[in-house]
Amino acid sequence: MSELAGAPVPGLAKLWTHDPVTAGPYRLVGRLGAGGQGVVYLGEDDAGDRVAVKMVNVDLSDPRARSQFVKEIAAARRVAPFCTAQVLFAEVDGERPYVVSEFIEGLTLHRHVRERGPVTGNALHRLAVGTVTALAAIHSAGVVHCDLKPDNVVLGEDGPRVIDFGIARALGVTETATSRIIGTTAYMAPERFRNDAVGPPCDVFAWAATIAFAAGGRPPFGNDSLFAVMHRVLHDPPELPALPPVLDELIRECLAKDPADRPPAERVLVRLLRQDGRVSDPLPRDDLLEVGNKTAGAPTPNHPLPPVTPTAPQPRPTQPQIPTQAQPTQPAHLPVATRPAHLPVTEPGVGSGDGGAGPGGALRRLRSEAPDAWGISTALFLGSVGAAAGYVASSAVGPAAAVGAVAFVVVYLVRLLVATAVGGRSDND
Repeated sequence: MSELAGAPVPGLAKLWTHDPVTAGPYRLVGRLGAGGQGVVYLGEDDAGDRVAVKMVNVDLSDPRARSQFVKEIAAARRVAPFCTAQVLFAEVDGERPYVVSEFIEGLTLHRHVRERGPVTGNALHRLAVGTVTALAAIHSAGVVHCDLKPDNVVLGEDGPRVIDFGIARALGVTETATSRIIGTTAYMAPERFRNDAVGPPCDVFAWAATIAFAAGGRPPFGNDSLFAVMHRVLHDPPELPALPPVLDELIRECLAKDPADRPPAERVLVRLLRQDGRVSDPLPRDDLLEVGNKTAGAPTPNHPLPPVTPTAPQPRPTQPQIPTQAQPTQPAHLPVATRPAHLPVTEPGVGSGDGGAGPGGALRRLRSEAPDAWGISTALFLGSVGAAAGYVASSAVGPAAAVGAVAFVVVYLVRLLVATAVGGRSDND
């Protein structure tokens, strides 16, 4: 990443009046930076080799605090040197404890963006690969950085390096130790503000916010007032610059509010390396970190990555359906008789076998037609007409009633027989 590297010892400032001039065997020649955790100096040994010396703001008079500090430094020294500045030495017995780490020449990411503008193209891809490679190495050693931000990424000649994890907490520390960890609000995960468990997902969130800053020049949740930024981190979606599709998807996943929804650093690295075809098969962790380290330091031209052309979806082979229960099937060449959907289903014992055409069907139709209200009404009407006609003809009530009764019975029976016969034919149509 030579196009991102700045002049040797960028930002080096003179020592202040009360600054120390030595730290053990190292001569301090200037200030590299300062923050809530302490002041970082550029140191040189007798051979002229340069190191970064961080005087940390930790009170080690308490034996418990001293033990915790030693534990954290020991964990940091276990981190593999993939895209990181190695921790070399720590002094805990003096009045001012300090940590010595590898010195990386180059601009910090924050200064590069401020002075030269956002990172784009292949340089952005390599920056993302290098920084997440460093996180994967840090996490595999059981360490959480807890303060990843643009100021803690140095753009060296051989690629980006993550620095300043010399006093990062080891996994499993107490809540008391958690309260001592200082972070930068715009890059802190939501769980940090809720006082929830702090772990690797916090660093993944900070990584995504750092890459978004590199690409757009501002953090994804702003950098104005403390409480406004905290509110956005907890409740609002991120505001991201234009990013390549693969990176945009990854950044949004890593900025999830729920730490369980964020992919681990190693998985993020695999997805980034697959984008440019460097990884196709699963690799052991050390091999994966080596590929990420080489990718981050590759001196390729700074031009946009070619878009990934989506391939046409291939037809998936049809899997045979396995029935849950063994059922007899009909041969494929024989037609299967089916019952029309509009016909009622015949219940067992009702109309089965004769279709309504036999004696049983006739009796059923007689029973169903006998109480028909329209038939009875018609027969009564015609019987009344017959009774009236008989009374007019004979002027006697008895004969007239007999004529009416006979007319009623005849009409009713004729209507019943006709309805039964017509119904039988309709059933057989």
